[in-house]
Amino acid sequence: MTFFRAAVCAALFLAALARALAAQDVTLSSPDGAVEITGTLLGFDGEFYRVQTQFGELTVDGSGVSCDGPGCPSLSGFVAEITFAGSSAMSEVLLPALIEGFALRNGYQTRREALPAGNFSHVLLRGQKPAARFTFTASNTDAGFAALIADEADIAMALREIRPLERKAARAAGLGDLTGVGRSRVLALDAFVPVVAPSNPVREITLPQLAGILSGQITNWRELGGPDAPVSIHMPVSASGLSQAVEDKLMNPSGTAFTSAIQRHDRSSLLVRRVMIDPFAIGIASYAEKGAARVLTLTGPCGFFLQAGRRAVKTEDYPLTVPMFLYLPARRLPKVARDFLAYVRGPAAQAVIRRAGFVDQAPELIPVSRQGNRLANAIQAAEENGGLAELQRLVTELGGMRRLTVSFRFEPGSSRPDAQSRSNIEQLARALEAGEFDSKEVIFAGFSDGVGPAAGNRQIALKRAGAVRDAVIKAAETADTGRVKIRAEGFGEVLPMACDDSDWGRQINRRVEVWVR
Repeated sequence: MTFFRAAVCAALFLAALARALAAQDVTLSSPDGAVEITGTLLGFDGEFYRVQTQFGELTVDGSGVSCDGPGCPSLSGFVAEITFAGSSAMSEVLLPALIEGFALRNGYQTRREALPAGNFSHVLLRGQKPAARFTFTASNTDAGFAALIADEADIAMALREIRPLERKAARAAGLGDLTGVGRSRVLALDAFVPVVAPSNPVREITLPQLAGILSGQITNWRELGGPDAPVSIHMPVSASGLSQAVEDKLMNPSGTAFTSAIQRHDRSSLLVRRVMIDPFAIGIASYAEKGAARVLTLTGPCGFFLQAGRRAVKTEDYPLTVPMFLYLPARRLPKVARDFLAYVRGPAAQAVIRRAGFVDQAPELIPVSRQGNRLANAIQAAEENGGLAELQRLVTELGGMRRLTVSFRFEPGSSRPDAQSRSNIEQLARALEAGEFDSKEVIFAGFSDGVGPAAGNRQIALKRAGAVRDAVIKAAETADTGRVKIRAEGFGEVLPMACDDSDWGRQINRRVEVWVR
């Protein structure tokens, strides 16, 4: 028995020793020995050490110190490690395509390496020598946020904004505010769209009807003007960002919950195939992965209609638009990761995003002559509400101008721009700094919903337009705004995008557009 106890004690001592070594204790010393920092190495990005010390976490410039201890990294054979976790929709096609484009532009070769559980890495090579490894843990948005908060991933891939509980957990874990400036980035745009088989005779649907189907309140196509046949429903798995976006944008505002009769799929391609072979099926699919399925047009009782298209998604005029987010840690990322994040904002990356089937964020200018559907809806609404004079003022002010595919909308019940709009503020500010609008006139045109007096709505719209204008100018710190004529206008309710009889319709109508001449 004494021998057994001694063996156990020895094993425990060795385990503790192994844990101590695994803790990667290091000492960083300045050349003159005047400064010495001891702690646990948390990371090294090729330039900076990240060390947990008795005074907290410190970031130390590697060029000014020497490293001693079992945790010190090899400086000669350093390979930058960047881990992405979250949405499989982003990791399967979009991000690998962007990494290939980044590598080609910067003189790297690439090698894909398969990992267990369907995960994979993209290795960037200089010759035959690895320089960086981008590792993808593909699952869903929930898992991506969990991995980022647990410091098991460097970047989270998400098809929705971070939720309050996740935001609170991130603060508790020392990540700060993940909704703050620079903590998230919109990589590309997608949308969730209702799809049916081409043989299905139904062509359009209202959002209340769509919510009714997904909640189980509508179960027969006859209720939508179709055949007397039961509706079968297909959606992504519940933990996916796309499914959660449906919940946030459609179900919660309508006060409904998903029916248990929904058939769930872990891949959009499988979902679309199931819909294609069933004439009585309806699915919620990614716009980028809708395949040959037919997308139902969104309509409303006021006669408006909205079709999913690249420009409608880019301007967020299509109400079911889903930004594709990258959420970033508070700590410094390796230089190659920072270079990659800078690349994905540039024009070369926008071309890659388009080729991958997603909606890019490259600004486009749409002339008034291409605003036919919107103006037709506006004329109909103006005739009903006696607003033709205000519509004529709009046409006079914006005539000869072109609309920029950058719009600004607001969080429900708030004057705070939503996540996509906050990204748009940064994007427009960079364009101002680059001089893209020099010698031009830029109008921030505010619009409201139709609830309340028209004069009051004009003032609300003008106030929102002025606030967005001011936010863009403030963010464009190095821009010479004296070279651009910038002003705000409020047009109230004269150019509605949707019916005002629902929360989502009113939210779509409350917006600020940018027009350029």
